[in-house]
Amino acid sequence: MSGPSPDPNSAQPTPLGIYDKPKQSAITGIELAAIALSVLWLGGAIAFFTLGPPIGEQLGEIGYLVAMLAVFMPVAMIWVAATAARSSRVMREESQRLQTAIDAIRHAYVTQQQRASVGQEPSVAKKLDEIAETARKTETTLATFSTKRRDGVRPAQAESAAAVDDAANQGSLELGTPAEALSPPLPQDDFIRALNFPETAEDTEGFAALRRALKDRKAAQLIQAAQDVLTLLSQDGIYMDDLRPDMARPEVWRQFAHGARGRAVAALGGVRDRSSLALTAGRMKQDPIFRDAAHHFLRKFDQMFTDFEAVAEDAEISALSETRTARAFMLLGRVAGTFD
Repeated sequence: MSGPSPDPNSAQPTPLGIYDKPKQSAITGIELAAIALSVLWLGGAIAFFTLGPPIGEQLGEIGYLVAMLAVFMPVAMIWVAATAARSSRVMREESQRLQTAIDAIRHAYVTQQQRASVGQEPSVAKKLDEIAETARKTETTLATFSTKRRDGVRPAQAESAAAVDDAANQGSLELGTPAEALSPPLPQDDFIRALNFPETAEDTEGFAALRRALKDRKAAQLIQAAQDVLTLLSQDGIYMDDLRPDMARPEVWRQFAHGARGRAVAALGGVRDRSSLALTAGRMKQDPIFRDAAHHFLRKFDQMFTDFEAVAEDAEISALSETRTARAFMLLGRVAGTFD
């Protein structure tokens, strides 16, 4: 029985015959081999009992029963083995057809997403644009407030205040101390929430955490790198919310922070989605912009996590591993061979 016909309006037609039941020949090589063995065995048995001494004289009344078992039991075993072999072959063919159908559906979905992205911007890019717009509004408001406060100061007072500020700055920033060293450290909860990015446009806590994280120079660099790779991945229909990676234990993450690579930290490459891995690997080979963005992101994540692990607890490491940024690291790290 044939399955549903492909939709003519779909992004890509389903391959012909993918849902059709394969035709099975009445007699295959397995049956022919079983028939040949059965005939050979029965012919040998008939020759043995015909040319040999009577069974009744050797074994008595039970001899005929033993003879029947000796003749037909091997034949039955031959056909049991033939049936099992044919069933195994049918199961392999069904498995291949099912995998082909899944790959075709996935390819059609990705193609449809790519065509839809031409007319509308990906959701991740929209969220990040909203974040940037909010940050610009905040900066504009602060700049306006500062300008009004300065305009109201008399020149003499302004000069004296500037002199005091210069002296204070020189005293506090002597010996090359960077200005960001004087700012309070970014809380771990805000940092983790910022790496996951806001869930929706109404996620006020997520936007607040992201704004605080963007004020930290190192965190802002990683967030920008993550934004770039997430936007590029979304162009191929790959979204971190669709991935369900196998989560590694915190001690494996700590080994990675201490410099372990390869099989020792292979559990970090927990992304098993073959379509996402294949699409990402192809993009990595063919698109130099994507490749540079991916390697830049992997370096920033490596540097960040080395500092993060030194002060983080196991629960915080587990929380960070579930963020969208960490899932992008798992996907790109496995494609780049970090865990091989």
